[in-house]
Amino acid sequence: MLLVRLLAAAKGDGTLTLVTANGRQHRIGSGPPHLTLRLHDRKVERDLLINPRLRFGEAYMDGRFSIEGGTIYDLLAMLMSGAEVQGALGRALESLSPLLRRAQQYNPMQRSRQNVEHHYNLSQQFYQLFLDCDMQYSCAYFPEPGISLDEAQAAKKRHIAAKLLIVPGMKVLDIGCGWGGMALYLARHTGARVTGITLSSEQLAVARQRADEAGLADRVTFELRDYREFAAAHRGAFDRIVSVGMFEHVGVPHYRDYFSAVREMLNDQGAALIHSIGRLDGPASTNPWIRKYIFPGGYSPALSEVLPVIERSGLFTTDLEVLRLHYAETLRHWRARFLARWEEAKVLYDERFCRMWEFYLAGAELAFRLQGHMVFQVQVSRSLGAVPLTRDYMLNAERDLAGTSSGHSVERRPSRTPESAS
Repeated sequence: MLLVRLLAAAKGDGTLTLVTANGRQHRIGSGPPHLTLRLHDRKVERDLLINPRLRFGEAYMDGRFSIEGGTIYDLLAMLMSGAEVQGALGRALESLSPLLRRAQQYNPMQRSRQNVEHHYNLSQQFYQLFLDCDMQYSCAYFPEPGISLDEAQAAKKRHIAAKLLIVPGMKVLDIGCGWGGMALYLARHTGARVTGITLSSEQLAVARQRADEAGLADRVTFELRDYREFAAAHRGAFDRIVSVGMFEHVGVPHYRDYFSAVREMLNDQGAALIHSIGRLDGPASTNPWIRKYIFPGGYSPALSEVLPVIERSGLFTTDLEVLRLHYAETLRHWRARFLARWEEAKVLYDERFCRMWEFYLAGAELAFRLQGHMVFQVQVSRSLGAVPLTRDYMLNAERDLAGTSSGHSVERRPSRTPESAS
């Protein structure tokens, strides 16, 4: 049976029993774990053979198969441990991937806005079901095992703020500001004046409300703007730029525009920190199910696709850090929280949506554990002297921020300023 052969190629360790719609059983592999995949109609067999990377997730969303002996996470862990399988149509599309990728990642301003609205204009109430108290929808930072999601997200903000080396009064731009958590943190704990831009009207409304409630509206402003149009009116306006979890939505054809915009908006001693999902194993293509249902236009790049563009933009790469399993741990927390509040999510949307979101969180976590995904933080600047020559300042600033994180407003000056190293 062709489907058995396909599953056998994909499967890692363990035993998978396939039960087809006509009741026939096929045992694949041996040893633990033991899972059963029960198909509920004959058409799903054909769909999985043609394009499993897309149709498998769709079949789970529609309840066209069930899993016995485990969860969708357990099944995906088994199937993502082996070779990647494409199916007949999937192989054909993969052969065209270099040509299709530019079209799939072509994100002019209007399409970028539509892509963002597809994902981020889900209700605030939904995201509150599984995110931390500050609504950080990006990779957390786990400096030690066993800490909570809220602690890890707070550590992420400290880690990034320390790398930015912000002196009170600096002007900071947050590209893709989400619900405003990072911008508010920087204003509160570094004395910066922060502008956040987003393409999500839902996130904009929440961010502005949070700034008002925190008493920071005089130091933090939020706008519904695309980075490209914003750059044209703000040349040399910022001392620092931060962008967390937005670069994945830029698209390879627009990397040159993105880094040119970053350079234009920084002043001569300015520096930026870009935090993005990436790939350890080189350029590839976005999973078709993720592209269709979760992040249209999205792509997680290899560093080999990013660093050459930075070099040609006239910016200097002044620091680079790769976070390997931090996002896997973040997604583990999100998935556990989401599953615990499934019924509340179903009231907001429906059962099919909940199954879609579970599939997304499970598959994404495993992509970081098993398939070479990572997060990188690249610091860039217009001047070699924009930041100190050693990384000591990051550690010192991070310790300072950790000691003051319970305060409401901190006028903190870094132990070493950029001028002291130039």
